[in-house]
Amino acid sequence: MELHQLRILRELGDLGSVNAVAKSLFVSPSAISQHLAQLQRQFDVPLTKKSGRALVLTDAGQILASAAADVASTLASATAQIETEQHEQDRPIRIAGFHSIGQTIFAPLLALEDHRMPKLQFFDEDVSQPQFPALTSSYDVVLAHRMPHTERWPSNIAVIPLAFEPLDVAMHREHRLAQFDQLTPQQVVGEPWVVSRSGYSPADVLEVIAALGGAEAKAEHRVNDYSTAAALVEASGCLGILPRYTARRSMGNAVTLRPVQGLRLGRQIDLLLRSEHLHRSTIHTVISAIKATVQQLVSTPGSATR
Repeated sequence: MELHQLRILRELGDLGSVNAVAKSLFVSPSAISQHLAQLQRQFDVPLTKKSGRALVLTDAGQILASAAADVASTLASATAQIETEQHEQDRPIRIAGFHSIGQTIFAPLLALEDHRMPKLQFFDEDVSQPQFPALTSSYDVVLAHRMPHTERWPSNIAVIPLAFEPLDVAMHREHRLAQFDQLTPQQVVGEPWVVSRSGYSPADVLEVIAALGGAEAKAEHRVNDYSTAAALVEASGCLGILPRYTARRSMGNAVTLRPVQGLRLGRQIDLLLRSEHLHRSTIHTVISAIKATVQQLVSTPGSATR
């Protein structure tokens, strides 16, 4: 049993396909298959199985993949004790995040980059909620969001909570519903909407509003980008669903937000990473900076609501 075989098994558990693992590790799919076959020959029970077109881990495979994560964490701890602080400082930290958080905090984080901060590299990833954990195989830290009622993040991922962000109803300031400080599902469900595609937070919120409002919501436009959604709200008279903090820069002065009365509609913003990265001092520095930047974001009064 070799370390790279264990790593491949772990990556397969996170990414879900041989092709995805091959792309992540910059090798051919046939090489990945060969290493998995070599690893399998050492065990009498199957480590993987087919699930549709995907190759997933069996219970035995998950046990071995969890052990692989423990090995990686132990090696990272040893490496952290051996490497000099300067060497660690020279390693860039790869930060990925969903679009609106990137638009909001990437630039302020970059402004903090000095002799106390490592070099930062930013990447935006427009993925649905279930796809965030797999990103930790490609990035050091991942800014992710999760709706409160949905399944929690996998137990093999380190999770650092950052903030709860309400999702509000967006409308033109001259819309007839803008006179209300709060809105009920019954007031808004019959309006035309611009929301995200299914599987993303705004669409999930609209489903809740429709269920409580007792009618089917009419989505005129399906747009994931909040800047585009806000522009359509301003131009069309449609209602939208926008995050209260991270969409501020995407909204013009003509768009305003209103909460839905009696409902805690929103998403949890978390930082996801593999546990071995927690042994790196620079990762802790970056985590502290992200926490402070997000806290400043949520504590700053917005001009979008009255």
